Amino acid sequence: MKISGNTVLITGGGSGIGRGLAEAFHRLDNRVIIAGRREGVLQAVASANAGMEYLLFDQDAPASTEELATKVRTRFPNLNVLVNNAGIQKVEDLTSGDVADAEAMINTNLLGPMRLTAALMQQLLAQPYSAILNVSSALAMLPAARMPSYCASKAAMHSYTQSLRYQLKDSSIEVVEIIPPWVQTDLQGDRGMNPKAMPLKDYIAETIQLLRDQPAAAEIVSERSKPMRFAERGDYDTFFRKYNDGWMAAQER
Repeated sequence: MKISGNTVLITGGGSGIGRGLAEAFHRLDNRVIIAGRREGVLQAVASANAGMEYLLFDQDAPASTEELATKVRTRFPNLNVLVNNAGIQKVEDLTSGDVADAEAMINTNLLGPMRLTAALMQQLLAQPYSAILNVSSALAMLPAARMPSYCASKAAMHSYTQSLRYQLKDSSIEVVEIIPPWVQTDLQGDRGMNPKAMPLKDYIAETIQLLRDQPAAAEIVSERSKPMRFAERGDYDTFFRKYNDGWMAAQER
């Protein structure tokens, strides 16, 4: 994709990967708008990056999506890059019979980006060059069994992104999937800063470099994501068991 000179909207831009991408794109001479639910956090990020702007947005709520799209069309008519990054992650016990967390993750991680993409589609199509970047996860390809609905939502996002790319292949919109590994963010609460996870700064630097080096890439896959992204090319069942046994043992320590 074109790495500079864009007007970029990033959901979940107040923290984690979203903030990292927002600040990286901001440094590369893009006009960046971050969107999310926590105004104090958004305001702090915008204040720390002169010229960055923010909009309140609750990805769970269809009405908020329409409100955001209306504001974007009015205030940022040249918007040409959408980064669907916002998401939530919860550990689940499937024997509990409770699906509240599952419904929340599907709504936020899958339906939310779908709604926003649809709401901004005509604006993006009207630009001479546009891009949609969907942030999925290496867990879309090899799930962590303790987080089944999160992994399922990201697997669905991977599938949706492939179909979106195909439908837009003759348009002005590029569709790129960003596939992170385990990164040190607050997405996982207290577990997020595990030293085994990839430092956020390193992940953002690698991702931006890959976008520079592979401008026509359909997927941006970090080195740490590759074993999971391409797990199906080997002994998937053995890899799945080994990964999940190791993950569960690490959480119990």
